[in-house]
Amino acid sequence: MNIYNDYLQEIEERKGQGLNPKPIDGAELLSAIIGQIKDSDNADREESLKFFTYNVVPGTTPAAAVKAVFLKEIILGQSVVKEVTPAFAFELLSHMKGGPSIEVLLDLALGNDVVIATEAAKVLKTQFFLYEADTARLEAAFKSGNEIAKEILVSYANAEFFTKLPEVVEEIKVVTYVAGEGDISTDLLSPGNQAHSRSDRELHGKCLISPEAQDEIQALQAQHPDKSVMLIAEKGTMGVGSSRMSGVNNVALWTGKKASPYVPFINIAPIVAGTNGISPIFLTTVDVTGGIGLDLKNWVKVLDEKGNAVRNENGDVVLEEAYSVATGTVLTINTKTKKLYNGDKELIDISKAFTPQKMEFIKAGGSYAIVFGKKLQTFASKTLGIDIVPVFAPSKEVSVEGQGLTAVEKIFNKNAVGTTPGKVLHAGSDVRVEVNIVGSQDTTGLMTSQELESMAATVISPIVDGAYQSGCHTASVWDNKSKANIPRLMKFMNDFGLITARDPKGEYLAMTDVIHKVLNDITVDEWAIIIGGDSHTRMSKGVAFGADSGTVALALATGEASMPIPESVKVTFKGDMKTYMDFRDVVHATQSQMLKQFGGENVFQGRIIEVHLGTLTADQAFTFTDWTAEMKAKASICISEDETLIESLMIAKRRIQIMIDKGMDNAKQVLKGLIAIADKRIADIRSGEKPALTPDANAKYFAEVVIDLDLVEEPMIADPDVNNADVSKRYTHDTIRPLSFYGGVKKVDLGFVGSCMVHKGDLKILSQMLKNIDEQYGKVEFKAPLVVAPPTYNIVDELKAEGDWEVLQKYSGFEFDDNAPKGVARTGYENILYLERPGCNLCMGNQEKAEKGDTVMATSTRLFQGRVVEDSEGKKGESLLSSTPVVVLSTILGRTPTMDEYKAAVKGINLTQFAPSHKLLVM
Repeated sequence: MNIYNDYLQEIEERKGQGLNPKPIDGAELLSAIIGQIKDSDNADREESLKFFTYNVVPGTTPAAAVKAVFLKEIILGQSVVKEVTPAFAFELLSHMKGGPSIEVLLDLALGNDVVIATEAAKVLKTQFFLYEADTARLEAAFKSGNEIAKEILVSYANAEFFTKLPEVVEEIKVVTYVAGEGDISTDLLSPGNQAHSRSDRELHGKCLISPEAQDEIQALQAQHPDKSVMLIAEKGTMGVGSSRMSGVNNVALWTGKKASPYVPFINIAPIVAGTNGISPIFLTTVDVTGGIGLDLKNWVKVLDEKGNAVRNENGDVVLEEAYSVATGTVLTINTKTKKLYNGDKELIDISKAFTPQKMEFIKAGGSYAIVFGKKLQTFASKTLGIDIVPVFAPSKEVSVEGQGLTAVEKIFNKNAVGTTPGKVLHAGSDVRVEVNIVGSQDTTGLMTSQELESMAATVISPIVDGAYQSGCHTASVWDNKSKANIPRLMKFMNDFGLITARDPKGEYLAMTDVIHKVLNDITVDEWAIIIGGDSHTRMSKGVAFGADSGTVALALATGEASMPIPESVKVTFKGDMKTYMDFRDVVHATQSQMLKQFGGENVFQGRIIEVHLGTLTADQAFTFTDWTAEMKAKASICISEDETLIESLMIAKRRIQIMIDKGMDNAKQVLKGLIAIADKRIADIRSGEKPALTPDANAKYFAEVVIDLDLVEEPMIADPDVNNADVSKRYTHDTIRPLSFYGGVKKVDLGFVGSCMVHKGDLKILSQMLKNIDEQYGKVEFKAPLVVAPPTYNIVDELKAEGDWEVLQKYSGFEFDDNAPKGVARTGYENILYLERPGCNLCMGNQEKAEKGDTVMATSTRLFQGRVVEDSEGKKGESLLSSTPVVVLSTILGRTPTMDEYKAAVKGINLTQFAPSHKLLVM
């Protein structure tokens, strides 16, 4: 059986799933198909032509290289295919998005046949995914007097690849589809447990919301063939949680339009909306595809005669509907007036969705075209020796005389490129910045690799100090899906220039450490900008932005990112923390007190949380910065004292050295370079030449929040409130309750200590608690299962050295074995302690999950419906979030503890303590 017959067999298998043939990315299969096309008597020739024309993945895939070469043969007359004329061959090359196709077009454009060169130049003028090797050829040809090269460069200098595109239509008719009430997480659009299929776009599209929802969307499309379906989060925010390109891809697949007739299952331009807007990370992903994201504001506060918000008996603000967006409502988006209409009635101003920059993304079919287009125009203008023609919308530069800078404003000013020289920029400015650290995680990594292929990138940008490809999201179960996907991903990323968790050569053991913890360690300068493929990319050094797989790819390929400088909210602390409290309780209290101070308004949403922790090392501070994703913040920055920052950098150095000792450094010695950066930073702090980053005393904030530690008197629990009568209030982090609320009687079915929200100290707390309970009761008996997943291997090694791991082993009923990892996800749990492999585990919900309908008490970060635990027929699954001691005690008791039980259990234990800095952390 040959490779083509294997492909036909796969096609038959996919038919049974209601799927089309899988897009071709392999060179061997496409070569076989081309052989059949050349054979005029071949029985499969007609079908092979269709596969060749319509079903090949573009960019830098091996198949794209083979396709480009064959098209070149046709254009040169070396191969004759009556169905593919030279003109059609050029058309196909124009849709191949760079890489081998650009190489072929340059060969033809710079060749000796004037007619062919002229046609090739026409196509090249529409392209923008050119890299150094391509532009170097053009520059050399121009300098040697080649007129075609000059013609192409003049076109690039005038940005004709953009200016000759059709303008954005003035009116866009939409029909609404309410996807759900309340916040809609990206898990609804692209479930974590379907992560294995993300690189197969058509297959993954089957998991959007539900089959019923898909049928309803298709019914709307049939009723309104001239309109776009707009997906809506009613009474909530669209796209909260994970930064998931696959979620936008799925929405585009069902409601968008084809990017190209010759590229399979890549759709663009989805239209999404939310009563409370779009999550900042998700909106960036929408921009990648040239889509539109609307803040509907169709529910407004009811005000009394004094202008104060009216509240109901539960203390919640009463809302009234300003206008309806019920499923099936026909609306008009006017891109000229920038208003939303129902018929002739104006509903709301939507100008934020149609800034000059966003209009460019829409016109170009996505933000990549603009990013690469600007670089190409700059190159061409420089090569021709002319000034840059003002084609693209100028970046907005906000500078307020006499106003100081927040921490994030300082970082953006330091890393900005292409701004007015000498101009100090404040929040609201649009900025291109150089990126220092990039992280790709394993369940979105395959999509990142596809994005890199589609933008014809082959090597990491030299601007990037360090980049890491994790293996944490697939750590808990090494199943057949992981075995098929992860090694391929690791090889691609290793070849591209990243440090990889798994070694494609097998020379070092797999490291499944949680990506955020690794990025936190390899960030060795608090002035750094970090981009990571997960919403919890929230470092306690530098400023980190969770991003979709496309933005991660862009950062890897170009070393740059573009975004407005966000506003900041300053968080400081006063008072004293009770000795029986854990720092996680301070984190939850921050949310509770903030909402109380601002009348229920979440002032963190879409902004930077600048938290002045001062005295906590990066490991411990990460518990706070990581949590800021759940508050829908854009990012967070931790302000540290000098000596605390030095201690954090010393810890980071030791951990990077461990990675080097394992053999994880690459040929460019990236990890060694990071240690050198850390040494320089430490020296600068100690000498006083460049102290730890602090804001200016006269910086301006959107809001300032002061958290009173004296008010934090008992453990706090984040409750998804799954039975709230108001559906829109379920599955959010807005319900923070004290432990006493549960009266010591709420049944707990499973506990989870792990993932990125815990640090080494949490595992030591667990060890101490088990010893205490053994001494108190003469034994340790679990009335509910306790799953423990350390964030990193180095924490496990340190616990072993300090004797704590031995304690955990003593009381465990299961311990991970890297030599024989689990091949199947656990479906049931015993009332024992499970010591799981370092990684995400239950927090992701893509491999391990609690039993349906369970009430889970966890240290993790996820309250999404169905993430950690799904609903059963008779009971909704709950994921309560709390501190490590509360989780541990809840599994020992099988219920929530009383305050007396809690205090007794933590007596004498060194919990994660925090004291506000006595230093004024400003410049």
